[in-house]
Amino acid sequence: MRKKTNYFQVAQNVWGMKVTFVNVYMIANRRGAGKGWVLVDAGLRGTAKRIIAMAESIFGPGTKPAAIVLTHGHFDHVGALEELLKYWNVPVYAHPMELPYLTGKSSYPPADPGVGGGLMSLMSWSYPNKPINLGNKVIPIDKYEGIPELPEWKVIHTPGHTPGHISLFLPLNTTLIAGDAFTTTHTESMVNALNFNKHLSGPPKYMTTDWHAAERSVRKLAALQPRIAATGHGFVMRGKELQTALSYLANNFRELAVPKHGRYIKRAAMADETGVKYVPSYTETVNLKLKTAAFALGAAAVAFIITKAVGKR
Repeated sequence: MRKKTNYFQVAQNVWGMKVTFVNVYMIANRRGAGKGWVLVDAGLRGTAKRIIAMAESIFGPGTKPAAIVLTHGHFDHVGALEELLKYWNVPVYAHPMELPYLTGKSSYPPADPGVGGGLMSLMSWSYPNKPINLGNKVIPIDKYEGIPELPEWKVIHTPGHTPGHISLFLPLNTTLIAGDAFTTTHTESMVNALNFNKHLSGPPKYMTTDWHAAERSVRKLAALQPRIAATGHGFVMRGKELQTALSYLANNFRELAVPKHGRYIKRAAMADETGVKYVPSYTETVNLKLKTAAFALGAAAVAFIITKAVGKR
């Protein structure tokens, strides 16, 4: 008997699944609006079988998406991508500014483990930041045409967390898939990150490299007044709870989301379509003592996360 696949309903024709501490989403087009369904993000390495099982549970055995859409290319959003493409020979869409990190041309800027507090922040120096190489499988999203396989969804460029971060918005019922432009849990804390304790928050502090852009992106999304928001980390938020919290975050972003000190606070990392061009020096927050402590804590935490992830396959 096939093991039950745990996933959740986001909205009509939209489903999500928690993979350890990150979400993946599946969107089916309305009948008459488009054909098939699309996978949004690809979770952690080693979770392809879980993602395929979710798809087959919803759409039937042997199903495959019309395309895969990436909100961005961080390791926890593309981890299973190369393995999935061995099962599903489908196009992958990403913003043009995100392509260097998906075609082997540029690493992301280093994480900032001294911000945000919590074990997820402290161990972030060890998170992979090197690019994957999808070659010609990845297609840049056209800013005018959007994603052909998702004709009713608007693509919104929401940089800050990464240069080419995008969010997806369905005006029909104001459903938002926000990626990591904001989250619905405190991602810096391991307890919150693993358990998805609900609290609408800014993007993960330790991996966000342009805070001015991140603030503009949250304001842009709040202006849409979504009634449903599904994020890369945390449970779905809806209705008045969502709109009140998102408006409050947008209006008080610097106090609520931006760290007091950190590598990218005074100066942002700079990038263009070829990759990272400038990274500010690391002088403010992390010293050797912190890094040594983070290594010890991080090693134990990584082992715990890997064990938990493997156990859920």
